[in-house]
Amino acid sequence: MDIKQVWQDYRCELERFLRSRISNPEDAEDLLQDIMIKTYQQLHTVQDPSKLRSWLFQVTRNAVVDYYRQSRQVPPDASFLMDEGTERYEQARQELSECIHLFIKQLPENYRLAVEAVDLRGVSQKALSEELGVSYSAAKSRVQRGRQMLAGIFESCCRFELDARGNIIDYQSKGICVP
Repeated sequence: MDIKQVWQDYRCELERFLRSRISNPEDAEDLLQDIMIKTYQQLHTVQDPSKLRSWLFQVTRNAVVDYYRQSRQVPPDASFLMDEGTERYEQARQELSECIHLFIKQLPENYRLAVEAVDLRGVSQKALSEELGVSYSAAKSRVQRGRQMLAGIFESCCRFELDARGNIIDYQSKGICVP
């Protein structure tokens, strides 16, 4: 693959992608140049030409993550950093879903039942109140408090990087956290 042709084919698309995620045009241009250098250095590692576009966008997403990490800014919408369907997203999702069941078991029973019903089984809070024989307000409180407790357990065991909407874009375990 020829770097000149690759850059000619994808430069504008990558630049639009960067400018949609980084408000400072100069920073976006600097990142684009860094991505061009990385592409020049690593293009030989792309085995399948049909995967070139995906590889370029992964390099670009990683550059944006690094930019925000270095500048300690929160991106306006970082949900693109862990796109659904990517191997990284699926791996993180699987690992966190395994943890959530263990962590839910650590909740006091009334909160555990509420969180399991609403968040795992998809029961509405209204139906939960009827199921438990408590007021709607009490059911909502149990779900909210259970979620807060669960978040506390997660925060004590993991460091999370969140996007502007509060979605997890990356995480790192603080150690082994089991009941």
